[in-house]
Amino acid sequence: MVSVDVRGGLGLAALCLLFPATAWASCEDVLPADETSSTAKRDLTAADLIQLREIGDPDSAVFNGPSPFAVSPDGTRIAYIINRADLTTNSYCRALVVSGLTGVGPPDIVDRGGELIQIMDVQRGFYLPSGATRTIVPSWSPDGRTLAYLRRDHGVTQAWVAQADGGSARAVTRSDVDVEAVAWSKDGSRLLYGTRKGAAAVQAELDREGQSGWLYDRRVSPEISARPLTPAAEALDVSAVDLRTGAVMPADAAEQAAVERAAPADMPVDPEAISADGRKAHLERPDSSPLTPARLVVTNGDSSRRCDAEACAGEIVSLWWQGASVLILRREGWAKEAMALYRWRPGAARPTALLRTTDVLHGCVMAGADLVCTREDSRAPRKLVAIDTASGRMRTIFDPNPEFSGIRLGSVTRLRWRNDLGLEAWGDLVLPPGHKPGEKLPMVVVQYHSDGFLRGGTGDDYPIFLLAQRGIAVLSTERPNFFAAAFPQLKTWYEINAANQRDWGERRSLLSSVLTGVRMAVDRGDVDPARVGITGLSDGASTVAFALINSQAFAAAALSTCCMEPNTTATYGGIAWAEWLRGMGYPPATRDSPDFWHAMSLARNAGRIDTPLLMQLADNEFRLALEAFGALHEQNKPVEMYVYPDEFHVKWQPIHRRAVYERNLDWFSFWLQGREDPDAAKIAQYRRWRAMRIGALRPPEPVPVR
Repeated sequence: MVSVDVRGGLGLAALCLLFPATAWASCEDVLPADETSSTAKRDLTAADLIQLREIGDPDSAVFNGPSPFAVSPDGTRIAYIINRADLTTNSYCRALVVSGLTGVGPPDIVDRGGELIQIMDVQRGFYLPSGATRTIVPSWSPDGRTLAYLRRDHGVTQAWVAQADGGSARAVTRSDVDVEAVAWSKDGSRLLYGTRKGAAAVQAELDREGQSGWLYDRRVSPEISARPLTPAAEALDVSAVDLRTGAVMPADAAEQAAVERAAPADMPVDPEAISADGRKAHLERPDSSPLTPARLVVTNGDSSRRCDAEACAGEIVSLWWQGASVLILRREGWAKEAMALYRWRPGAARPTALLRTTDVLHGCVMAGADLVCTREDSRAPRKLVAIDTASGRMRTIFDPNPEFSGIRLGSVTRLRWRNDLGLEAWGDLVLPPGHKPGEKLPMVVVQYHSDGFLRGGTGDDYPIFLLAQRGIAVLSTERPNFFAAAFPQLKTWYEINAANQRDWGERRSLLSSVLTGVRMAVDRGDVDPARVGITGLSDGASTVAFALINSQAFAAAALSTCCMEPNTTATYGGIAWAEWLRGMGYPPATRDSPDFWHAMSLARNAGRIDTPLLMQLADNEFRLALEAFGALHEQNKPVEMYVYPDEFHVKWQPIHRRAVYERNLDWFSFWLQGREDPDAAKIAQYRRWRAMRIGALRPPEPVPVR
């Protein structure tokens, strides 16, 4: 059990001295100064994108994460965290704020300060750092006067409380390990908090083991660290803090359950809602396959009612009870490009449609008769809105980024297509501001989701509107459904992944979708087919590698992660990953298997790949790229790799994000437009790239060791 080092006699005043609230002078603009803008439009900058004020998960394609909003007990206010990157300090500005729901305008700051809190993924039974931002959801006290929340300072996340009127904020835990979740006791006198089960003991045991050497086993992922990973633990150690005396005591069973409900789920779960009279609205599947569309069912004791209408099945994002009816928020339409809100009264033949939009709605919560959500579209970052559930009309409560109304952005046109398997897909074609129809432009493909505001694709490494501002068209693509969806007999995600991998079926499907979208963009008359580039992170990076091997469509490429290769996947990925891959049909490293790797390995195909390739990788993943980079470099191919320190799958440091943006912009401008930035600091960069272009980067002759 991890306990707070606070004795019964230590009061809240002493706690405030131990943990003073931090106010960062550089974070005074965590809220906008005003919401007015000039009628004159200006150009977009990298800082505009990197320093956006965020509410909730920055990834607009995440529809099943927690809502960032907590509604007050009286339903008149919501609390949430605003997050903004700060390039000057390479850190983040964070503020806990409260917005009233009856008016319009900026929220009130309750607390300011703290560090970015990141998600820890669970893969193959272990925690892996991802770099992605975790959504922190505040919790209102039963009397609506105080908020509890998580805040990270000096590398450790603690439980904090703050007066909802902004009177004071303070830490109430002093844990050696991260606090994962907070909740309130029923009477509001105690704050409940949870840490991962035995987390301190696990780390202490790893330290002791290291004294005589860590056993290299399934716990170790070499591309991340030699230190064994921490096994994932479902249970939490839960304690309670008396907010009057500071005394720490064990939590009872009900309190343990309350904290575990507040903890973020390791895996996405289907939505459900419980009515005031105990009826449960939830989703059911006719079989155990996670790809089978789920359908809305309402149960009341032993009885149940199923909604058989089309609008009651498929990708349902959220459910709420409102009186005797269920509200349904659903993704629908061509490749799920639209969102729709419905009302269904159990027993009715079909629900009533209230709202349908191609805008993206995130984090919706019920507040009185309204749904409170964030709303964004391809050319506008998120705003806080209220949706009238009687009429479906929306009104804006707060715009955290009013500056964007004064920025000139390129045009966006939605393209829709089917790939060669008949799977629906779409993409957003972005053209430069002031583009003249018929003017042939180079184009860059950005993958692999295109939901909401078009920032930089999945992982946010390829700034779409900045590319357009440089005169490069962009096709931001939304991937089609899984290739394995054609096999309804598959019952687990492991089986689905194995089917996707077989004969590279998923890779072929995705490449077909990208190439179809490129052809559609070219056929419109604005894109030069000889000057098309492609980019990607994670699954998108695998599509890039497959495209460079199996097509001749791309004149330049950039990767944020790399690569699936015969040797490195089975070595630097570690024992657990190697076992997982072999279970899906990958050959072992000790078998050559040229037929298997011919379609996917950059290293095995290095001699025939001439597309200029830029790799900008995290230091905890770059080892997986060494086999591909080494082979391409050995073959004198135009390849360059950069490694960013203290980074993960998604790069989180603001200065690194700016460097990645800038180099990707330079790379595609150079290879697709023949342009060079005159900045004197980039002389060496362009000297290397020009040498690559003429094939002059010959490796030195080896010097024999005597």
